[in-house]
Amino acid sequence: MMDFYARLLWVALGVLALLILGCIFRAVRGPKVADRLVAVNMMTTLVTIGICILTFLLGEGYLADVALIFSLLGCLAVVVLTRIFLSLSQQKESTRKGGVAHVE
Repeated sequence: MMDFYARLLWVALGVLALLILGCIFRAVRGPKVADRLVAVNMMTTLVTIGICILTFLLGEGYLADVALIFSLLGCLAVVVLTRIFLSLSQQKESTRKGGVAHVE
């Protein structure tokens, strides 16, 4: 029975790999910045899930810590990227109106 669960987890890792490839496609080709940010956030979530599955498959407890740190860094990356794109769009809008750009 344990062999069945191991195979099921390997299949789940394969499905996660396909989903990550789809997210990479959306991040590269996304028509808007918001699509790209959501794709990056989704990729970090899927990689975190993959690391958690590997924790069970390999029986290594430290991988759970790695997954936690990776998800925190992914969240931080999305916040930083959102802040950068928001300031760039505000700067572009103020230059379009003819004013001086003010970025905090």
